[in-house]
Amino acid sequence: MKLGAFSISLNVKDIKASKIFYEKLGFKQFSGDFEKNYVVMKNQNTLIGLFQGVFKGNLLTFNPGWDQKAQDLDKFDDVRDIQKELKANKVSIPIQADESTTGPASFVITDPDGNAILIDQHR
Repeated sequence: MKLGAFSISLNVKDIKASKIFYEKLGFKQFSGDFEKNYVVMKNQNTLIGLFQGVFKGNLLTFNPGWDQKAQDLDKFDDVRDIQKELKANKVSIPIQADESTTGPASFVITDPDGNAILIDQHR
């Protein structure tokens, strides 16, 4: 199973203050839009998404189809195929991708300790 690029997505109270803080740690804005309440920060191969009011809690995030530089991969496991494999392995998927579609889609699972994991395909 190829999950793609990994990042952590943080639910922040003040996106601008959080951006300034992570810049002090050497991160630079990689993508995102303050108007849409999110920015993605990058330091070498480490990605941190800052999200204000978009979701509850923090998420581990995987992006099928992307490498750590958010560059398209030629070969990758589609998010719907990953979801089907997890279902076959009896993993509970409370928020599911529509398996009748193609292209961008996402689903969310939760590990045994309650950590949310977002599998989010952008293409």
